[in-house]
Amino acid sequence: MNIQSVKQRFGIIGKSPLLERALSTAIRVANTDLSVFIQGESGVGKEVFSKIIHELSTRKHNSFIAVNCGAIPSGTINSELFGHEKGSFTGAVTDRKGYFETVNGGTIFLDEIGEMPLDTQAFLLRILESGEFIRVGSSKVMTTDVRVIAATNVNLDEKISSGKFREDLYYRLNTVPIKVPALFERQEDIYMLIRKFASDFADKYKSKPILLSAEARMIIEHYRWPGNIRELKNLVEQLAVLSEHEEVSAEELLMIAPHLSTRNLPSSGHHKGFEANFQERELLFKFLLDMKADLNDLKSLVFELIQNNDLAMPDVDSYKGKMSSSTGLENFSFLQQKPDHRQSDVTTFAMDDRPSIVIHAPGDEKYQDAETVDEMVSLESMEKFMIKKALKKYNNRRKEAADELGISERTLYRKIKEYDIPD
Repeated sequence: MNIQSVKQRFGIIGKSPLLERALSTAIRVANTDLSVFIQGESGVGKEVFSKIIHELSTRKHNSFIAVNCGAIPSGTINSELFGHEKGSFTGAVTDRKGYFETVNGGTIFLDEIGEMPLDTQAFLLRILESGEFIRVGSSKVMTTDVRVIAATNVNLDEKISSGKFREDLYYRLNTVPIKVPALFERQEDIYMLIRKFASDFADKYKSKPILLSAEARMIIEHYRWPGNIRELKNLVEQLAVLSEHEEVSAEELLMIAPHLSTRNLPSSGHHKGFEANFQERELLFKFLLDMKADLNDLKSLVFELIQNNDLAMPDVDSYKGKMSSSTGLENFSFLQQKPDHRQSDVTTFAMDDRPSIVIHAPGDEKYQDAETVDEMVSLESMEKFMIKKALKKYNNRRKEAADELGISERTLYRKIKEYDIPD
């Protein structure tokens, strides 16, 4: 069975390479009896992957059960998993079969395996190695044929280091690892999921599905989503109920779910204040630093030309300090041409009375013609110039351009609209 047919059969939405890699691993391991260890944050759909493995295996006609180890009290988890004998503890009025006995021949999914007590871990390790277990309060050894799929949303390496999880059990469970990506790692899938949830909600309540404006969509796609798919579905249902318009704007989105602007999210461009001014100041500082770097490169080029062409070094001590300044361009006047016939193929220039050399070699196409740049007299002009420069450098890839400018992608998007910069 291929990935596309599995997606259709189990209702999986998305085309992320990370998601498809996890699905491919699940499909390939399904027909074996190897233990599978599924890792992923809460809400990413780890149980769905366990059902895929069971339904595509030879055990599909037998039982499947999902057990949340973190939801069972430590005092009763052994009885739940392995069963108990009558009278083995207070309240044990009859014999009881455990999950490993009732699901014999099938599959058991142990979610939040990191919360399992240490003594239960020892019993589970024995089942994985030999298929043997003992009911609570019994001395009779029983056997079972159960495939174990485990899952966790915590770092088991830390629990192993602190002595809260058995290392031998970890390696026994981790025969085939599957990493289910978090929602923020599948940004290309977020809008597809929103459309699916909105359509399902509209079909259920006989209403029109909500739509998102471009800005609202960008806010949602850049949110961290700690609750993953479960949190996204809840948000879509909230918007469908509370939104007053068919198309949800960025302002309405943040009004209904203000937390979207507080977790790893660029600030909203509609809120002017300290943060906006600070970002504009950062952009100006970036411009000045780039100007300083360009000036230093120009100085290096001039001195290299002087040296390579065996020209006399001018006395620059009187204005060396001005040249090293990042904003010292205003201290220099325009160049005045003063020919010097010491060399037939070289023309020298002077700047006022200060000695300065500009080399022009006729017929030499090594250097491009000079470009005249108009003086920028406002912060807006400098911002627009730097934004266009960064976008050109990264071929209009806004995220990389924003990183280069030292601002958020949200702020860059606002500036592009404000200055009407074409794509």
